[in-house]
Amino acid sequence: MTINLTEYGLKQTIQKTITATEQPRLGRVIEQHRELYQLITATGQRQAQVTGKLAHQATSATAFPAVGDWVLFSAGDDYTTLIDRILPRQSVLARGAVNQHDGQIIATNIDTIFICMSLNADFNVRRVERYLTIAWDSGAMPVLVLTKADVCTDRADKLRALADVTVGVPTVMCSAETGEGLEDLQPYLTAGQTVAFVGSSGVGKSTLINRLLGATVLATKTIRQDDDKGRHTTTSRQLLPLPSGACVIDTPGMRELQIFVGDLQQTFAEITALAADCKFNDCTHTSEPGCAVQAAVADGRVSLERLQSYQKLQREMSYQGLNSRQLEQAKIQRMFGGKQAMKRVKQRYHRD
Repeated sequence: MTINLTEYGLKQTIQKTITATEQPRLGRVIEQHRELYQLITATGQRQAQVTGKLAHQATSATAFPAVGDWVLFSAGDDYTTLIDRILPRQSVLARGAVNQHDGQIIATNIDTIFICMSLNADFNVRRVERYLTIAWDSGAMPVLVLTKADVCTDRADKLRALADVTVGVPTVMCSAETGEGLEDLQPYLTAGQTVAFVGSSGVGKSTLINRLLGATVLATKTIRQDDDKGRHTTTSRQLLPLPSGACVIDTPGMRELQIFVGDLQQTFAEITALAADCKFNDCTHTSEPGCAVQAAVADGRVSLERLQSYQKLQREMSYQGLNSRQLEQAKIQRMFGGKQAMKRVKQRYHRD
């Protein structure tokens, strides 16, 4: 059996990072269960684990393979499949992790992040800000997907509530039950694209993906009638090919999204722009004189809730206090595994 890996999101940018002799050893992580990884390769699926060398050299949990990663593998002495190397990531979506200082990768090498929020009791503007903060940092494009539109009776009010938060972010309102709005997702689901669905438990991610797959592949559960909350169904990340030629990554629902790294400047663009006019460069926008942000709150240009959300996320971010150079180094580590690896990739691009 021969599998065309372009159907699993293989792009020329990935192919350029390896030699012709390495091509047969190329695979993509489509599922993970603790230390075991399911790979899709040109000859089919393989169960794999990382080599001792890769594990030894890993400086953090983010240096291990994740769903979406392209890797090079080899056969071990006992015919097991071993992951030798993770290829440079084109994008990385990461979150904070309990009792971990280096975060947890949700998915990699994604083109679009569908941030799902249902239009029932799960609707929460501040939660959208959280997801956008990590999405803008990932290198992928965020799209807000408002699900369960068939049960919503105040659509216009909810869109108005999101207006300041979603500037520059495409918003799709849809229903997996009726099919409404599904056509608006199609421009992001063309051949070769990889999309990831993220959101709280029970917002309808799995139901929506099943509709896109054209079959019931993922388990789903209905919402609880007493509080309009959904039950957790997806327990692990997995990558699936869609009939359109795109790939989709389903992720477990998250009741609480902890911020590991993020792009507050993009998520809160209006606050960032106002801060440039503050009297002090290190203004915290709390009690300093000459604060342009506080002035905007006072005259209604920025809501107090929006500023408080910005300040809360700023405190939570694991990389708070790092300068721009340190932030850039941290991102290079997540994407490429270090400066030397990044230099090798650039050199290969120039040769090609």
